[in-house]
Parts: sequence; structure tokens; C-alpha cells
Amino acid sequence: MAFLDVVLHLDRYLQAVAAEYGTWIYLLLFLIIFCETGLVVTPLLPGDSLLFVSGTLAAAGAMDVHALAATLMAASFSGDNTNYWIGRYVGPRVFTSEESRWLNRAYLDRTHRFYERHGGKTVVIARFMPIVRTFAPFVAGIGRMGYPRFLFYSFAGSVFWISFFVYGGYHFGNIPVVKQNLTLVIVAIVILSVMPGFIEYLRARARSSRALTGSAER
Repeated sequence: MAFLDVVLHLDRYLQAVAAEYGTWIYLLLFLIIFCETGLVVTPLLPGDSLLFVSGTLAAAGAMDVHALAATLMAASFSGDNTNYWIGRYVGPRVFTSEESRWLNRAYLDRTHRFYERHGGKTVVIARFMPIVRTFAPFVAGIGRMGYPRFLFYSFAGSVFWISFFVYGGYHFGNIPVVKQNLTLVIVAIVILSVMPGFIEYLRARARSSRALTGSAER
């Protein structure tokens, strides 16, 4: 419940941190975004809503918006690349068996082919999807997506993602109707962020159900 309270009232907590620790808030935000994008064990940290609320605080004078955006772009980019190299180092050592159900070498080869064909847009689009953005660079590393190509799309994704939410919060977060209903805005951001992944999950379930039905009829 404490974590949920922090997520729903990010503005209050960040404002308190900014007032208490001043410029150290940049380091705190850097670490949160780095961990969310760079460590596969922390996919549930707030991302989109944190960026938006940070932008609103910058508009209120708590931070410099351009310094904030640059800091978080650096956090996102460095986290992404850390995650990529963890996946690239771990993948070939874990996916070695030809018979394992989950860690099959064929899965690694298939992942590599997928990222060679679609990896660029996957890295960029995943930025806007909670949890998925934590695993996308890790899987890109496992699939051995070409590193120069990954670098380009990782940088582009970082710039688009951070700019969209930070500058969105900066320009729209202090509009009276938004400011007075910021908790609802945060909830809406979270729902809209997870919706594409949820829809894809339902589609996958439907395809699987149809496949099972077709097999049973044959």
C-alpha cells in the first residue's frame, strides 16, 4: 500500500524531496530511471508518471526542465545499454540446451532473428510500455541484436520517451484542471501505458484458444 501511495501521490513526495535535498533530486530521479530501464529485477518502478510529474515540478520552479530532461535521457540510455550487455553476456551462457523447455538454444536463435528484422522499432516502442521497456533491451542483448543498431534506436527511444513525458508535464501539468486532478492524471497515464500490453496479451490468449479449438476439431 505504501508503494501505491507513492505512485498515486508522486507530486507530493517529489516536492518534499526537492525541498529537503535540493539538486540531489536529479540524482534520485537518475537512479530510478536507470534501475527501471537497466535492471530486469525492477520493472515495476514508476516511469511514465514519474517523468510527467517531474515535468510539472520543473514548471513550478523546483528543477530546470532542460537539465532534468538531459539527466533522465542519460539515465534511460545508460540503463538500456547496461541491460543490453547483461542480456548479451548472460544469454549465450544460459540458453545452451537443445532440450530445455524454457532455456532452449533454438529460442535464442529465434530471438536473434526477430531483433534483426524488427528490433529497432521494438526498442523504441517498448519505451512507452511499462515492464516491457525493462525487458526489451535485455532480450535484444540475448538475441544479439547488432550493437551499433541498438545504440541508435536506444538513443532515439530515450530522447522520444523522456521528451514526451517531461516536456508534456512541463507544458500541461500546471494547467489548473490538470493540477487539481493530478492523481487522476497519474492513474490515466498508468492505465494508458499498460493497455497496449494488456490488449496484446488478450489477443495472444484468443489466438492460442483458436489454435487449440482448431486442433481439437481436426
